[in-house]
Amino acid sequence: LALQRGSGIWRLYAEPMYWVNNMGNLIWMRNHVVAPLSEEFTFRACMLPLLLQCFRPTTAIFVCPLFFGIAHLHHVAERLKYGMELKKALLISCFQFSYTTLFGAYSAFLFVRTGHLVAPFLAHAFCNHMGFPDLSELYIYKEPQRSIIMALCVVGLVAWCFLLEPLTSPSWYSNSVFYKI
Repeated sequence: LALQRGSGIWRLYAEPMYWVNNMGNLIWMRNHVVAPLSEEFTFRACMLPLLLQCFRPTTAIFVCPLFFGIAHLHHVAERLKYGMELKKALLISCFQFSYTTLFGAYSAFLFVRTGHLVAPFLAHAFCNHMGFPDLSELYIYKEPQRSIIMALCVVGLVAWCFLLEPLTSPSWYSNSVFYKI
């Protein structure tokens, strides 16, 4: 967000036409609505409660995302179809498996803590929108703007670490996923 703020892209989200145009774009709808909703419904709302019947919550939070990561390995075939060499396609897909599995654990944590599908859905849609961070973009900016943006990234990460547990406290959401904490 700090990079988008620095580049001015942030202002685009306040434009009504941005939203009107994207609502008619099928690829945008797939990436920001359909995929997050269907994947979170499948892997969090359907699979995770079943895993919670067999595993402790912490174990279920780390088992469920493995299936989520594996579900994204089909991109190897897509990359090969478009002419990418096998080694590169496998390397990229292994990296994608890693970060989708890590995100899946975060999403599972949100679902278990809040008992709602809304939190993982919004996090998934937001992450699909932002994409994987391209930290090389920081070098586009000159000092002191670069240092300010880097500081904002660190502040955001620290705030996320400190606020994750209190802001997902089950007592706030009056819901549970078939177990008591």
